Amino acid sequence: MAWSECVVVRDGVRLVCRDWGGLGRPLVLLHGLAGHAGEWDVLARRLSPGYRVVAVDQRGHGSSERHPRDVSRAAYVADVVAVADQLALQRPVLVGQSLGGHTAMLTAAEHPGLVRALVLVEAGAGGPNPNGPEDIGSWLDSWPTPFPSRDAAAAFLGGGPVGAGWAAGLEERDDGWWPRFDRDVMVRSLAENAQRSFRNEWTQVACPTLVVLAQSSFIPAQEADEMLRQQPATIAMSIPGTGHDLHLEQPEILHSALLGFLEGRA
Repeated sequence: MAWSECVVVRDGVRLVCRDWGGLGRPLVLLHGLAGHAGEWDVLARRLSPGYRVVAVDQRGHGSSERHPRDVSRAAYVADVVAVADQLALQRPVLVGQSLGGHTAMLTAAEHPGLVRALVLVEAGAGGPNPNGPEDIGSWLDSWPTPFPSRDAAAAFLGGGPVGAGWAAGLEERDDGWWPRFDRDVMVRSLAENAQRSFRNEWTQVACPTLVVLAQSSFIPAQEADEMLRQQPATIAMSIPGTGHDLHLEQPEILHSALLGFLEGRA
């Protein structure tokens, strides 16, 4: 099954989605910071025969509005609500990786009647991280853009399926391959996460939740343990031999985990 492009506009901001169709229960897939909807292609293709799957290029990313003025957590959440509303997705399951998972968590906490279930992939409640925006800015500054080719970009960005997944989000211009995001927008998108924890919001999540972590996780063990203590009904698992981009490294294993979780919610 192939995807078709659909556009949602909220408050003047254009959001582009990959709609994989399907007649089953709706799933909304949310990528991480500096990512793109295409990161979910392998997983979406596997899920679409049984589910209505929509992957979103979030504001500031991919084919969506490149320079939104508002990059607050509230704006990202309102975008998810708008996608569900305008595409008539009745009580979708939200699946998010990294910052996309954080957005999914906040959406579930603030709109309990909207979200059927929540899947956090390498995402958590977080805590104050004053150096986070600066570290991300420095990392993005290290990219030798423009890349001479997509293969060169893939090699620089880690090689293998992870590098290929990141490189798939680039756009070709006359002088080479460039990211489809603005560096300063990415840094600003982390401003609130740098300032505080969102543990209170996590405790307000009322829907069934699956947390999928990597063996080499970005989520500190102490944070993961605290999340499970606060929400003991949460299902948690770790995928061996993976890092933060486990959805790119092991999409087949993630697919199996998702199916097991979703079928248990039927």
